Amino acid sequence: MSIDEGGPVNVQHYTYRVTWSQADGEYVATVAEFPSLSWLDEDQADALRGLVQLVGDVVVDMESSGETVPEPLADRRYSGHFNVRVPESLHRELAVAAAEQGVSLNRLVSDRLAHA
Repeated sequence: MSIDEGGPVNVQHYTYRVTWSQADGEYVATVAEFPSLSWLDEDQADALRGLVQLVGDVVVDMESSGETVPEPLADRRYSGHFNVRVPESLHRELAVAAAEQGVSLNRLVSDRLAHA
């Protein structure tokens, strides 16, 4: 369920990424909102399709179990500031990077500023 609207989550709105994995010799699809999920396939499009289906199955299972389903990053509202004003698009990009790394936005920005 979407936290704000009470309706079903659209799994197409999650933040997917498909990259080549040299170690696996296949494409790997990942999703920022579910960092423990991935899908490997020889075909780039099939890797994405496989992961979207898997995420859909996980969301259905979570909803039926009464678990809180992560809200898609794309559907969240961003204020555009966190003590420093930045464009909303940069805020979203940083939020996605933090989610993919499993750290807080504050931690990601602090680390990036420390190493700039």
